[in-house]
Amino acid sequence: MRKVTSGLFASVDGVVQDPYNFQYDSFDDELGAAMGTFMGRTDTVLLGRNSYAEWSEWWPAHPDDPFGQWINPIEKHVASTTLTGDLTWQNAALIQGDVHAFVRDLKQQDGGDIAVCGSVTLVRSLLFAGLLDELQLMVHPAIAGSGRKLFEPTDPPTRLRLVGSTVTSKGNVLSTYGPFGD
Repeated sequence: MRKVTSGLFASVDGVVQDPYNFQYDSFDDELGAAMGTFMGRTDTVLLGRNSYAEWSEWWPAHPDDPFGQWINPIEKHVASTTLTGDLTWQNAALIQGDVHAFVRDLKQQDGGDIAVCGSVTLVRSLLFAGLLDELQLMVHPAIAGSGRKLFEPTDPPTRLRLVGSTVTSKGNVLSTYGPFGD
């Protein structure tokens, strides 16, 4: 069975929105290697509407960037209740029907990992539905001060299991969590 994973950049105060506002110069070789490993084991991406809207404008215009070289040709499925019709980004398609049922089916198919990229609402939805197998938080040594956080005060208490953790040379803390009890 395939794994559904998510890797999010975060600040010490829990902000995951617009990481370029708080990454400063903390992106180091170890973080790059972790991203390379994440991308290397992934052959399918899930995106929410907002991430799709932003990324489908940005990444096709930056095909020489290593992330652009990975994200542009990869298979992408977009969860949205407002988008309609064919999507313009290469290898992107709207998820038809129930997102959770779609992801359950996708996990049963052959292939590599399925990564939720960006898409905070989708990450939370899949986590609380028991469909997210791995959550990696890449915490930069900075306080963002404002911006969207991954979790909200109304979220249900949820116990996670630490799968692994490392600190990079520039002080990034990479912590990977899985569902408790696995």
